[in-house]
Amino acid sequence: MSRTVAFFDFDGTLTRRDSLLPFLRYIVGSPQFFLRMLALSPVLGGYAAKVVKNDIAKEIVLGRFLAGMEIEELHRLGGKFARDKLPELVRSTGIERLRWHQSQKHMCVLVSASLDLYLKPWARDIGFDDFITSTLEVDGAGKVLGSLSGGNCFGAEKVKRIQTWLSGKQVSMSYAYGDSAGDLPMLKLANQGYLLRSGEFRLINDSGSSAVRGAWHQSLW
Repeated sequence: MSRTVAFFDFDGTLTRRDSLLPFLRYIVGSPQFFLRMLALSPVLGGYAAKVVKNDIAKEIVLGRFLAGMEIEELHRLGGKFARDKLPELVRSTGIERLRWHQSQKHMCVLVSASLDLYLKPWARDIGFDDFITSTLEVDGAGKVLGSLSGGNCFGAEKVKRIQTWLSGKQVSMSYAYGDSAGDLPMLKLANQGYLLRSGEFRLINDSGSSAVRGAWHQSLW
């Protein structure tokens, strides 16, 4: 049976800010978080200056914080973070749009570059039908390597993963919601793509996208 599908970015779209750094702070505690971020300042500065690529910067940060940890323990902590901290970050505008699609019985899919460690339990609790996220790579002993399995679910990679997800499914109508330049490929893939600007979702398309060109910001990851 043909379905209507709505794809949602997470950070900045369903939340008011990035979620990865608060998660890393939650994992290691504030003193260690700030010490490690200070050590990473050359990498973060290079990323801000667009000298270091998004995926490279992200894996360096993840390696500094998570490499060597047990993946099972991280899943446990991710579940706690989803319950205890994510509710404080949610953006009402995004959640209202999600609830509308759910009330229409549309299939809702979370598509995010952030980690499945906390997005998977959160997405299930709030009623998403499925999720497409970044995932940590682990070794045979279940230890985190610090790299991402299959790469960073960001920008054009979101489109690739959505197309894989769509394979074999019958979709009559698709919506997509995002807030940054990294979401534009996903928004343009959908029948209706909405970009969050000044607290409102604005419909964009090929003929109208130039009207908002330059207004979107660069996503952190």
